[in-house]
Amino acid sequence: PFCPEAGPIALVVLIELDPFGRGRVTSRPHPMTVAAFCVGAAVVAATLRSHFQPTPGGGALPSTKNGVVVPSASSLRRRPPASALAVAAQSGMRRAYDPAEWAEEPPTRIGHGFDIHRLAPRDDPEVGGPVVIGGVVFDDFDLGIVAHSDGDVVYHSVVDAIFGALTLPDIGQFFPDTDPRWKGAPSDVFMEEAWKQMDARGYRIGNVDVTIIAQAPRMMVKDHPLAKPGKPFDRKLGMVDNIAGLLGCPTSRVNVKARTHEKVDAVGEKRAVSCHVVVVLER
Repeated sequence: PFCPEAGPIALVVLIELDPFGRGRVTSRPHPMTVAAFCVGAAVVAATLRSHFQPTPGGGALPSTKNGVVVPSASSLRRRPPASALAVAAQSGMRRAYDPAEWAEEPPTRIGHGFDIHRLAPRDDPEVGGPVVIGGVVFDDFDLGIVAHSDGDVVYHSVVDAIFGALTLPDIGQFFPDTDPRWKGAPSDVFMEEAWKQMDARGYRIGNVDVTIIAQAPRMMVKDHPLAKPGKPFDRKLGMVDNIAGLLGCPTSRVNVKARTHEKVDAVGEKRAVSCHVVVVLER
């Protein structure tokens, strides 16, 4: 595999070993056989030298494993040194925490949050109350939310995104659903805790990008009392105000988008509502 030229050369040598087509190799090879063999050997040797040229400064020829060249130690030394963290990751060991090295907080942090909650009829014993999304209560919706707290998927996703950006535990560890204190609790308290954690570390909101995924309830309502002709009432605007107010940032730093799930799976069948959030924190 390392010398494709060797095939034709070997064929020439084999032909020359029986120059007259007698189908046998004589004990006294023809002079042409000797010449062909010598030329072939020289070409093969030159080819091998080109394929396995020693690295500058000496060293053994590269070794191979399953047809893949394994770099030598000397060639690795010429490459840019990998970080100690990468080396530790490759070796399967966790790097020791060095306070001096990590004393400075980065100027920007990014976090992602996701949440999903089931929907059920209002009379279902598991339903804790009406659907609340981004602090907006959907009293006119015929389904309720199944959750330990008020089940606000937007607030929960925002909180988890902030916690993630700060490399903190998730919202379920901060506010476990086994704790009766959070039974039916408004998710505002979770948002306030997220802001406290962020502020204590010297961060503020860079921007918040929210994507609500719900077949129902609808975010744009044509027959809402506040709707105008040709302009449905946008419930997302209230969510923007609520998020900005709880996180202490201008509304221009918050964006709320919504989409359906094209009637696919639990969300598309109105059995659940979900949300994704990306948060950028800045010092």
